[in-house]
Amino acid sequence: MRTEEIQMNAKNAILETPYGTRDLLPADVIEMRYLDQILSQIFSSWGYDEIATPTIEHLETLVSRIQEENDLFILSGNKNRLLALRNEMTTPIARLVSSRLKDLPAPLKLSYIGNVFRIEQTQEGRQCEFHQAGVELMGCHTAAADAEIIALAIEAVLACGIKEFQIHIGQVNFLKGMMTAFGIDDAHREALKNAMESHDIVQTNQIIDTLSISSASKELLKSIPLLNGKEDVIEHIYNLPLNQESQHATNNLVEIYSILKDYHLADYVYFDFGVIRDFHYYTGMVFEGYSPGLGFPLCGGGRYDDLLGKYGTPMPATGFALGMERVVLARKRQNVNAQMAQKDVYIGYGEGQIQPAITRAKALRNDGNVVELAVAPQTKNEAASSGKQKGYIAFEYFA
Repeated sequence: MRTEEIQMNAKNAILETPYGTRDLLPADVIEMRYLDQILSQIFSSWGYDEIATPTIEHLETLVSRIQEENDLFILSGNKNRLLALRNEMTTPIARLVSSRLKDLPAPLKLSYIGNVFRIEQTQEGRQCEFHQAGVELMGCHTAAADAEIIALAIEAVLACGIKEFQIHIGQVNFLKGMMTAFGIDDAHREALKNAMESHDIVQTNQIIDTLSISSASKELLKSIPLLNGKEDVIEHIYNLPLNQESQHATNNLVEIYSILKDYHLADYVYFDFGVIRDFHYYTGMVFEGYSPGLGFPLCGGGRYDDLLGKYGTPMPATGFALGMERVVLARKRQNVNAQMAQKDVYIGYGEGQIQPAITRAKALRNDGNVVELAVAPQTKNEAASSGKQKGYIAFEYFA
């Protein structure tokens, strides 16, 4: 019995996918490839050149950004040099730009579509291996560049068939400025940042209550995650006691929003000063896209002016990424029809009739049809049944 159990467990292990990964069935692949094609076309139409980087990077290439290795799949490479599966796309692109594209005229506009890998607790819409599409705009520091990134993110979501969504824009320097004004020490800054980044209001308020600042200052800090809406939020913020850094951050968002009005896309955009993402990495505008029914962002991005300097090519940069599994979930929740495989003609044949069947299949394929040719002789009824079961629209038979 013990031997049988061991054999059964081994068989089950062979048939399972590793934790945090999944198989894509034919219908899943068709929809993902369809969305990839849509996004590739829209990125290209905005002047972004597609690039592809290796799935594996040197460990130090990735750690130079994240400062830790907890979410990386680490491998042993040639001569025992440590490697890692890329856990996002921006850092490999920064490495590529700094090594091979640094002499090209700025700004650089680059796009990508590929899989990334991250060790984390899996849930719906979040896996250890997931598919991303996005763009990076490197070499320009203007509000117009940030507005273009947000506008392109909106157009990309719309192109995927998703109509109900909102883009929430924030500015990491707003919170930094407020913490500087209140004299908050580094330890409390880090704790407060982590709580706000995870949208944990309870923990945020608990941390603020421990600060040695006035009650009015505490209430002002507690209000930051709740500062979201349209222009009325900006009017409210301008009435707050802001220092120069927070004032400039607010002005930056107002300028970006004004440009998005010129794109006629501002209806999708909301100010949200509780969106800070990772403010050790981001240096200005940040944003996240949300769709009803999803408890996580569809997309996200922002300005990160310090990253490329770590690879020897200092330049300002901004960009965004779409989580493609999340896009597929949002499409389902909004009843967007999944892309179906085109199956035009099934061709069957009797004994000795494979040659005319091959000739006919070739002619139909040359005309752009999807054609399946039987791989063994069948009766007419058998061939008709095969075509129907496989979803072919038409059926032909050579007797």
